[in-house]
Amino acid sequence: MKSEVIFHPETSVAPLGIIALESAKELGDKINGYLTRWANEKSNGPESGTFLIDAECPRFSSGDAKGIIKQTIRGRDLFILVDVANYNCKYKMFGMTNQMSPDDHYQDLKRIIQAASGKAHRITVIMPTLYGGRQHKRSYRESLDCAVALQELQAMGVTNIITFDAHDPRVHNAIPLLGFDNVMPSYQVLKTMFKHIPDFKPVKDKFMVISPDEGAINRNMYYASVLGVDLGLFYKRRDYSTVVNGRNPIVAHEYLGNSVEGKDVFIADDIISSGESMLDLAYELKKRKANKIYSYATYAIFTNGLESFDKAYADGVIDGVFGTNLTYRSPELLSREWFCEVDVSKYISYFIAATNHDVSISEILDPHEKIKILLEKHGLKK
Repeated sequence: MKSEVIFHPETSVAPLGIIALESAKELGDKINGYLTRWANEKSNGPESGTFLIDAECPRFSSGDAKGIIKQTIRGRDLFILVDVANYNCKYKMFGMTNQMSPDDHYQDLKRIIQAASGKAHRITVIMPTLYGGRQHKRSYRESLDCAVALQELQAMGVTNIITFDAHDPRVHNAIPLLGFDNVMPSYQVLKTMFKHIPDFKPVKDKFMVISPDEGAINRNMYYASVLGVDLGLFYKRRDYSTVVNGRNPIVAHEYLGNSVEGKDVFIADDIISSGESMLDLAYELKKRKANKIYSYATYAIFTNGLESFDKAYADGVIDGVFGTNLTYRSPELLSREWFCEVDVSKYISYFIAATNHDVSISEILDPHEKIKILLEKHGLKK
């Protein structure tokens, strides 16, 4: 989609407004930059010079909070950005500094929706990391926070929810009558790999895609299909008689697929949390004589720190880790030689522009044609 086909006042659903909560300020600024530039190219830019709406969620010393929108949003097509995984946001409570949890971010989102008081033309929530999304099914007597949260947002008047690489998109079943878009930034990932990996040649006799588990098979199958390369699979053998930190511990990673010997390998997942599983796979692949190993996660959060990946990179086990800017990345992570960021801000900007003009988003959701052009540009054909 080109910027020329968007930002015509006569086809806009309503004047555009964007609220980027504190957790998503960086992403919101980048998105606003693209949108204002495109709008100014058509000589119908925002009157204030920005689409961003001034809003905040201040807190009292007791920890109570409130949502405040400081500009009019009446009749606006309102997009609210929130990163519920941004642990770098802090607030004071009884003189102590607290880091905001996903629960805190989600409550702030609801406060801003309340502050809008039903005056917006419609409200779209862009929540890249889906709140409560990792708990996607009930095994015992367990809460299903994500499903309940989606139903809450629907009851509050939200028209559409946009997320990226949901852990299990079937959570949409909780709100079947509400707009729910689960976006996969596959094109942006491949484009970044071509840009940052010297002599990157994803061809069948030199390259393989490996799914880290059965849950990630669809996203890895897509990469293997558009690149025309072989697909391998690891599955996790767990000890179901034991529960550690709420999970059944992994006993071993078993591999199914063709030989990886001498081939470069790409592993894609939705999240690198502690990173233990990803590193276990990398060591297993090295035992099978894989060449270079590149891993990707939409959300690279590294909850256990970076030292184990530093060691793996120094030992030649991994050659690079790719992650998006859809969630908070620490300065330490951004400084690592082995980490490469996938910028998704322009992709979201296209999505917002198309939605604001009720233009089809099918080309945005299915990047197959763009990937085909990308491969041809680099002398590769499926």
